[in-house]
Amino acid sequence: MITSHTADQNWPLWPLLPLYPYGRRQTLCREILPSQLWVFEQLQGVLYVAVPIRMTVVRLQRGGLLVYAPIAPTRECRRQLQALENRYGAVQHIVLPTSSGLEHKVFVGPFARAFPSATIWVAPDQWSFPLRLPLHWLGIPRDRTRFLADAQGELVEEFEWARLGPIDLGPGPFEEIALFHRPSRSLLLTDTLIAIQPEPPAIAQIDPWPLLFHSRDRVDQTWKDTPALRRQGWQRTVLFSLYFRPSALEVTSLWQSVKEAGQAPERSRRAYWGLYPFHWKADWQQSFQKLPAAGTPFVAPISQELILSQAPKATLAWVDHICQWPFEQIVPCHFEAPIAAGPDAVRQAFAFLRDRTQPFPEADLELLHNLDRQLQQRGITPPRSQESEIKTGSQR
Repeated sequence: MITSHTADQNWPLWPLLPLYPYGRRQTLCREILPSQLWVFEQLQGVLYVAVPIRMTVVRLQRGGLLVYAPIAPTRECRRQLQALENRYGAVQHIVLPTSSGLEHKVFVGPFARAFPSATIWVAPDQWSFPLRLPLHWLGIPRDRTRFLADAQGELVEEFEWARLGPIDLGPGPFEEIALFHRPSRSLLLTDTLIAIQPEPPAIAQIDPWPLLFHSRDRVDQTWKDTPALRRQGWQRTVLFSLYFRPSALEVTSLWQSVKEAGQAPERSRRAYWGLYPFHWKADWQQSFQKLPAAGTPFVAPISQELILSQAPKATLAWVDHICQWPFEQIVPCHFEAPIAAGPDAVRQAFAFLRDRTQPFPEADLELLHNLDRQLQQRGITPPRSQESEIKTGSQR
């Protein structure tokens, strides 16, 4: 149940963004279009709610590689990328496609230092919190950094791009760059679209401990490793990551969790000393089953509620733009990839902004609704305009 940890997987800069698995980052490389497109995947999350984070590597027709949304450049990751460089040429371009995604931005500086001949292309409107710092203070080399709006040469020959945003979120804007690779007919996205499968992805099964942690119904259950329990743990992880607190989840108080920890069959540090502050209702799978069908692209509830609903007109204009491209697959930075889908599926994924209704169960969205209201009441995010309001009530 526990896999070996080699020095090649060490990530000493994890305190910059202290997310699981901290100083250990396993990397899985998959070829998704022969000799043309690859994805490199790691896990990242909070409290064992660990989901894939992905960078995409594209072979350029003139030779060399483009990297979209870098991940942690561990020795293992660099070695796998070096194998591609040996065959197809050096990394020529590194793309940071978001202005707000810390889980993507934090790796750009280290990645740039690992590949010192690459040009760094970033989304405009970059920001940092609580202080607005120049990019080179964040480790991104000034002399090699360009804005995507100024792209030229082979980037123009092979790619098209469209910027979503900036969307005002208070502390800083949300912005994402969609990249369309013409030769492979692939749409590269960061956070705006995802798709899920009922089975856990391969990267999550290298070390199944987080899946098994969340597979338990009660704190006193014995740890077991079976395909069914891995599947159960994954589906609950999906619900956590999409809703924070789905309606099927009951969170116990700290005092109750401490009392119940003595009943845990394992109380190691890795098992959080027996703490398990969750009780899952018997019908919890209904929440998962109400998500879009496997492989169907959709906008995550968090993105819908807290980001895109702030600017529906701008978002729909961006959707109309990217749907002019003849893409046949989507490669996002999280969950499933590639997604076999074209423009019609993308338009359907954003239909909630056109018909002004909410496609997810209202009960599962309760925490997100409350969080949205609190952020507005405290002046952290701007108040919603009437135009940006989405009607409550599920279509399901």
